Amino acid sequence: MKKTFLILLIIWNICLHSQTVKLAAAGNLRYILEEIKNKYSLINPRAEIIVNLGASGALCQQIINGAGFDIYMSADRIYPDKLKVLGMITGEVKTYAFGKLVIWSNTVDVTKGLDIITDKSVNRIAIAKPEVAPYGDRAVECLKYYNLFDKVKDKIVYADNITQVAQFVQTGNAEIGFLALALAMSPDMKGSYFIVDSKSYKPVEQAIAMIKNTRINTEAINFMNYILGADCKIIFEKYGFIVP
Repeated sequence: MKKTFLILLIIWNICLHSQTVKLAAAGNLRYILEEIKNKYSLINPRAEIIVNLGASGALCQQIINGAGFDIYMSADRIYPDKLKVLGMITGEVKTYAFGKLVIWSNTVDVTKGLDIITDKSVNRIAIAKPEVAPYGDRAVECLKYYNLFDKVKDKIVYADNITQVAQFVQTGNAEIGFLALALAMSPDMKGSYFIVDSKSYKPVEQAIAMIKNTRINTEAINFMNYILGADCKIIFEKYGFIVP
């Protein structure tokens, strides 16, 4: 009797834990993941999806340091590939979308292009730290491609992640920010944006992977498969992503 009760207790415990999914995700996925979570909850209302947003490189380091995430959605494939080499990934690293770089402002009309950043009216340009944030890295690439980096380097203020870039511009700490198109298209982002020519930077290949844990989280597996499915493809494309 005691043995049967213990087995049932173990099964119950596994099922309980499987309902919670801890997701580490790039900051440009903030609004997309809100929609995905809402749709997924209609399919499985008992599932609890906990999203932790941040710079992809910083999240990668947290995972290396032992952070208890189930799924990692990076804005650059190099980070989950790094975890794969370290043996910290279960299964394959999969590309879920290709992102686009933009300049965005809520006070300056940026629709005419990149030349606006050299204007005297622009005193500060916000960029996410390129060493941890893929869109920050691509922003620097873009500026160097057009020979603009040296002209504006004294104007650049570096943010910890892409979400903070948006905050810098919204609060007046910068007039212009380099963002992902997905953020610039979100409902809370009032202002104008300009899509930077993709020839000026390496493709932003955003990838997803399952983190290797001591327990099998079936809900995490289900949620990752849902993200890669047809329903979510529509959501990614809505925010300007190219879905492979």
